[in-house]
Amino acid sequence: MSDDVGERLRAERRGTVAQIETLSRVVEGIVTAQTGTATDDEHDPEGQTIAYERAQAGAMLQRARDRLAAIDAALARVDDASYGRCERCGEPIDPERLAVLPAARTCVGCAAGRR
Repeated sequence: MSDDVGERLRAERRGTVAQIETLSRVVEGIVTAQTGTATDDEHDPEGQTIAYERAQAGAMLQRARDRLAAIDAALARVDDASYGRCERCGEPIDPERLAVLPAARTCVGCAAGRR
């Protein structure tokens, strides 16, 4: 696949790594703030908010980590020349799908369960 794809994936990777670093600091800050509050989140109005924020930030952090893993896998496919081929059926993945989701591993048909 072209160098443009690899560069786009590397740029997306850099952005995702930066997001992971930021979210990690946010989660750390929430954990630090939580240590200064009551441990009974259920009955402490502020504790519920902190617990919610921690859960939200943790979920965003996990999604970013998952995205990073998908990008790394896509970069590996670029390196071994399998990028752009569906991992299930072997057919080419529509370029429009790859433009929207550059780390896509399957074609639209396989992703929708039609194949």
